[in-house]
Order: sequence, then structure tokens, then C-alpha cells
Amino acid sequence: MNDDQTLPAGPLLVFGLGVTGRAVTAALSLRGRAVIAADDSPSEVAQTLLGELGVELATGDVEVLVGRATGLVPTPGLPDAHPVLAAARAAGLPVLSEFDLAHSWDERPLVAITGTNGKTTVTTLVTEMLQESGLAAVAAGNTDVPLVAAIDDPMIDVFVVEASSFRLGHSRHFAPDVGVWLNFAPDHLDVHADLAAYESAKARIWRQQGPEQLAVANAADPVVARHATGPARVVNFGGADDFHEVDGVLVTPDGVRILAVDELRRALPHDVANALAASAAALGAGATLEGVREALAGFEGLAHRVSLVGEADGIRWFDDSKATTPHAIAAAVRGFPSVVLIAGGRNKGLDLAVIAELVPPVRAVVGIGEAGPEIVEALAGIPSSLASSMDDAVIAARRLANPGDVVVLSPGCASFDWYRNYGERGDDFTRAVHEKVL
Repeated sequence: MNDDQTLPAGPLLVFGLGVTGRAVTAALSLRGRAVIAADDSPSEVAQTLLGELGVELATGDVEVLVGRATGLVPTPGLPDAHPVLAAARAAGLPVLSEFDLAHSWDERPLVAITGTNGKTTVTTLVTEMLQESGLAAVAAGNTDVPLVAAIDDPMIDVFVVEASSFRLGHSRHFAPDVGVWLNFAPDHLDVHADLAAYESAKARIWRQQGPEQLAVANAADPVVARHATGPARVVNFGGADDFHEVDGVLVTPDGVRILAVDELRRALPHDVANALAASAAALGAGATLEGVREALAGFEGLAHRVSLVGEADGIRWFDDSKATTPHAIAAAVRGFPSVVLIAGGRNKGLDLAVIAELVPPVRAVVGIGEAGPEIVEALAGIPSSLASSMDDAVIAARRLANPGDVVVLSPGCASFDWYRNYGERGDDFTRAVHEKVL
């Protein structure tokens, strides 16, 4: 595809020089495009890269920077209320994403996966299914490798893109060959202007698709289903006649057997949904049934996603630190009959009161972090405790748990009050469980 067909001529303003912003700056510079690079607080890594590329770090009022540019590529996660986005809107400046850039530079097949929860798991599964089918596939996007960097590898057959709302929300031309929307629930209201803006960002995964492309939709999610109206061909998962489960077996819409549920390494309800979504996407992208089966049978799950830490005294302990929304808590706990929940952290502007609907299976709760009191208040009426550290939380959960219960760290909030990221939080939970319980 010709770059000039979809990208404005002239200098592009890259605002925000984190991992993706640096990759975008390098990609533009190496293709001979003029770049205006700016950041609210540029890191030493960013400044070193700009020096190597011969790109000047731009400073000054955002209105001046916008006035020098023909397009804006904001860093993923830049709040909708940021002054540079307001200045771009006021000036009528096109706002683009790294997906738009990659789409303009590379025509190889691409699968994109979005959803409030499950993106990373399904992205990993689809990548492995394609690889098991003999295709050179790589995961990119909302991962360690931005898509604009992944396309530099000429040996890749298919790109599997984890598509966050942060990237999709600024995409104008991105049209994946297979676009998957897993689910929708409130999230990232600390970044998006409101829930409608978040929904609109997610819906962009299908907006530019054509009739020759495929939209994979969750038939059980009313928000997703409302947007699954074409022009791409729509294939559903989770309904009665789509990619679905029947008599304990995962099947295609025409009834072809994929895999028995009991052949999965773990089969909580969201595991089954993820398996169906991944199967639909991978087969639509050229995977073989045998490749899909091999990947599903061998998939052990990802760290910090309802991962078993251990068992003692008839109580199992699970790390679901990746769960940063109430919707994610629900996905985790509804697979168990009786749960002691450890939840809390830094709220992302979400209504935590909705977790009251999770009683049962939640029968006791331990609140942690800034939102701990809000969590406990939402679950008033069941045994509860507030903890001032992860050690305290584990000790309190053990006191509340009975044989046959599971204790699940599923915070429903971001980790940034106590930890640098959700992985560090999950690792600390695992340590505490091993030291205080196992």
C-alpha cells in the first residue's frame, strides 16, 4: 500500500515517547518522514533515541506544535482531555494511531483482538494456533513489540495484534483481515472521556473493514452484538449456532469438532469463551483444525490470570492480579462455588459497587490498597477485612477461608498505589501465600 494514500504529507507530530512513541518516531524517521517529537516528561531513553535518529525534541505550547504538523500520532493511553488532543481537534488536525502507520506500510494478513478482558490470552492463543499450522505468526500491538516495529521482519506471514482502546480510539484507516471483539464492560474511564467514548474506541476494530474481511463477535455480549452489523462477514462465538460448546465439546458453526472441554488445561467459563473466540479467529486467518487443536490442548494459560499458586488445608489460592475491572473479577470468581476475594488497588474511575452482584459465589472479602474500603463497602453483609499490606491480606484471607473455598486475588483495580504493575502485585501475592500459608 502506498504511504501517500492514507497518511498526510508533511511532518507528523508524535506526542509521547514511551515504547510505542519511540517505535513510531524511529519508523517514521527511517522511512524518510519528517517528525516532530514531543513529550510532557521525556525520558533519557527517549532523548538518546532522538539523538541517534537526528530528530530534535520539540518543546513549547501544544498549539504551536500542532500548527507545525500535518497529523498527530499520540502515545497510547494519552487522556482524551490532554491539551494536545484538544489543540488537534480545534485545528482540524488528523489524529492517527501506530496501527494506521503500519496499515499504510505493510499489506500482510493481520488479526486484531480487542475486548475489555481476555485480549492477551486470545492474542497468545491465536498466535500459537497459526504457528502450529505452519505459519510464521507474531504477536504485536499492545505488547512488548509495537506493530510498527513488528512489520520490519520480512519473514512474518501473519501479525496477531492485541488492540487496546487506546490505539483503536485514534485509528482512522486500520482494517484488520480478522477483527475480534471479545466483550465490553466499563474500563479506562480515567483516560477516555466517558463510557460512550470507550465503546466507540472499541467499535473501531470493525469500522473500516470491507466485505472480504471477517468480524468475530461475542454473541452473548449485547454491546458487541449491537456493533456486529457488517460490512465484514460476521462469525459469532458463544451462541447456540456459532462457534460454541455442545455436550462438552467445542465445535465450529457447521458442527465440526474442535476439542473436548475436558481436554483444555483449564476450563473456567471464560477459558471456554476464549478458546472459541481464538478458534474462530485463527481458522479465519488460515490456521488448520489440527493446529488449533494442538494449541488449545497445550495452552497452560498466562501468568497472573487465575493462576493456581498452591493448595493447603483444602483451600486453593489463585493469582488473578491482571484483573483490573469489576468485569474481570466476575469472570474469575464465577468459575468457583465459594470464594474469598482479595480486591482493591487504585480505581480507574469505575463503579466498584457492581461487585455486590457477585455474592454468591463470593462469601468473604479482603480489601487492599486505596480502593479497599470501597470494595468492602460494596460487599457489605459478608465477612470482611481491610489489609494494609499483601502479607496482611493473605493472613486475613486464610482466617476467613474454610476448606473447599478458593482464595482469589482479583483486584478489579490498577496496581499503581502499592506496586509498579500488576505483575509485581501478583508476584508479591504468590510470595506471601508461600510464606504465610503453604
